[in-house]
Amino acid sequence: MTNKQKLFDQFSPVTTKEWLDRIMADLKGADFNKKLVWKTNEGFDVMPFYRREDLEKLSHMENFLPLFLRGDVKTTNNSWLIRQNITVADYYAANRKARSILTKGVNSLGFIIADPESINEKNFETLLKDINPECIEINFQSNGKAREILALLAKISEKNRFNLSKIRGAIETDPLGKLMINGTLCVPVEAGFDYLASLTREAVTLPDYRILQINGSNFNNAGSDAVQELAFSISMAVEYLAQLTDRDLEAEYSASKLRFSFGTGSNYFMEIAKLRAARILWSAVGSGYKPENKDSFRMEIHCVTSEWNKTVYDPYVNMLRTQTEAMSAALGGTDSLTILPFDIALSQEGEFPERIARNQQLLLKEESYFDKVADPASGSYYIETLTALIVENSWKLFLEIEDKGGFLASLKSGYIQKRLADSAGKRKNDVALRKEILLGTNQYPNLNEKISPEIIPGIKFGSATNGNDLLVEPVKLFRGSEEYEKLRLAVDRALKRPVVFLLTIGNHVFRKARSQFSGKFFGCAGYRIIDNDGFETVDEGVQSALDSNADIVVICSSDEEYSVFAPDIFNRLKGKAIIVVAGNPESIDELKAKGLDNFISIRSNISETLKFYNSRLGITF
Repeated sequence: MTNKQKLFDQFSPVTTKEWLDRIMADLKGADFNKKLVWKTNEGFDVMPFYRREDLEKLSHMENFLPLFLRGDVKTTNNSWLIRQNITVADYYAANRKARSILTKGVNSLGFIIADPESINEKNFETLLKDINPECIEINFQSNGKAREILALLAKISEKNRFNLSKIRGAIETDPLGKLMINGTLCVPVEAGFDYLASLTREAVTLPDYRILQINGSNFNNAGSDAVQELAFSISMAVEYLAQLTDRDLEAEYSASKLRFSFGTGSNYFMEIAKLRAARILWSAVGSGYKPENKDSFRMEIHCVTSEWNKTVYDPYVNMLRTQTEAMSAALGGTDSLTILPFDIALSQEGEFPERIARNQQLLLKEESYFDKVADPASGSYYIETLTALIVENSWKLFLEIEDKGGFLASLKSGYIQKRLADSAGKRKNDVALRKEILLGTNQYPNLNEKISPEIIPGIKFGSATNGNDLLVEPVKLFRGSEEYEKLRLAVDRALKRPVVFLLTIGNHVFRKARSQFSGKFFGCAGYRIIDNDGFETVDEGVQSALDSNADIVVICSSDEEYSVFAPDIFNRLKGKAIIVVAGNPESIDELKAKGLDNFISIRSNISETLKFYNSRLGITF
């Protein structure tokens, strides 16, 4: 009989100190924190490795597992609902599309009603014809008429003898979210809460149906980090509970009518930890109400892939982004998931992008088995540490908001807007400096790509707001690539595409590196780049630059050689092209004194710099 031994028993344990000693030896005196510790957008210092002993100081490991981290009901698997949204302008067409996608793997429908005035019994019977709400989830988004939608759903379900207690989904009402984005509501805020209380009372007819959605994805798409998204979302939910209980509704019942919707970005492990942290935070809120039935405070989570990092140019890269985002949402234990089509930034609808979005979830379930293991992230030293950090910092921010009077008071005072603006400004700056990479936009642009002018009007930059009668300062939703896209769209629409000639000369290593940098730099604006193998003399380089009829000539060489080559090249090409030096040489003041004013380097704000060159070339958006 073969003697079986456990492999790891053959090795002696390695202590954390031994690991650190080995790392310090390999660093050869370099600073450990500068080389290996990195800081997240949330301000966390992330270590290069974590060990089992790191879990011992995490209180949630003992107090909350597995009940809240796994969403309570996910004890044997990790299944979630695959959702697809349908814009309802034609009720018959919407019904036909819904029935079609239900045969293709979708089990959660999101009906976005284009015109609330079209909501009536006849249209809703058409919309829900041959759809069994006991078998799938049905959700509605509408700018009004929520009570009518609820009544019609219940009436049609009763008429068709469906079991009302088995109907799942939500009417995604969110007056505070609308107030935050638009700066105003169509009714006074107090009247909006009165309406919401009436809607909540009437929802008793559908016991497992949600009628209030906390759209945390709005914070995500406004540039928030994970801590802010959770803190603001929990604060908004608590505001709703306070308003509903003030109107004589029980906290337990009101909580059972809430659903959270979070945006999922591309920070893979952080997004997994965010969903796990959300359940801990909500359970802490629920415990304060001392509910008899803790299930009423079970957090139902819907996730939607972020729009913040989606790009107009090189849109197929968006498929990679949404796939990692979907993986994070699934591993974090979402209850339902919407993957937005990869061309969402163009505000278009098409069968191919929608089919890809559906199949991305089906691949995770049917081929990767992401739905088979409950809470697969449990016990991960890194993810558990991130979870604890998010909980601690989100709770701290949540308490700050409560000290200021709650979500609504903080919104009116501008505190929430200020925190979001600070975070958004930092992220915009990181994208401009390429500290945060958007592949195909601010790094490795596709120089052969061009957007057709006829579809440009469909692109939305930021949120349109009405400056009249604003109750609060609106929060602006935006995409990180917007500034780059404005520049490149302007170039695409220009009569002449600017030409950049890379005049590479001198040290072979530096000239090659700086020509590659410069090509990607100006390529972000869609300029035509002319690269070459390098020139042995200034005469050759200048003549080739003149022959190219370039608008911009970038001198690419080493810092030491710029003081020799750059002034000579500048004097020969002055007035015939814009001369740019690639780098930030020590002789920069000397070069500026000789008329060279244009420099690009890794420290340059790319979007602002390209805006400057567009202006110099007479290109405006």
